[in-house]
Amino acid sequence: MPNKNLIIDPSEYDLNHVIADIEEIRKCNCQRFEMEQLTAIVFEDPKRHICVGYKDLTQDEFWVRGHMPGMPIMPGVIMCEAAAQLASFYTQHQKLMDAEMMGFGGLEDVRFRGVVHPGDRFVVVGQLLKIRRALMVSRFQCIVDDNIVCEGTIKGIPLPVEAIRELQGGKD
Repeated sequence: MPNKNLIIDPSEYDLNHVIADIEEIRKCNCQRFEMEQLTAIVFEDPKRHICVGYKDLTQDEFWVRGHMPGMPIMPGVIMCEAAAQLASFYTQHQKLMDAEMMGFGGLEDVRFRGVVHPGDRFVVVGQLLKIRRALMVSRFQCIVDDNIVCEGTIKGIPLPVEAIRELQGGKD
């Protein structure tokens, strides 16, 4: 893969060396069932604030049937969700914010550069750029077969979990 301003050279991580499986990811991220967009974490570098994970896409993804029938392609919003989940995992796993749960705060400069299909291994690379009391900013790149298919900057914010639960009448 030509450099293209890569966050990390792919030779630095091994997609077959899982350091956090789905159960470990669930300890940091609350998404479940069809909203889980990460299968494994394969690299974490707390000094450079870089994290790499992936999702193995199957014919059973919830978006396959309707986007687009007969030629399913992964929606861009789901690519961004995967990047958000990677950033949330890294922030929570490294205990960088005092938050029970992270949520979307915004996206900037997002570009879609390729098509993603069931059967692909969808690799997500993230690098934390800055962190403040109520804001995390991370750059991300999504890669399939050595090609960047999506990239941008994502912002995360701590969610007021207790206030949300109270609004919902205490439901979990």
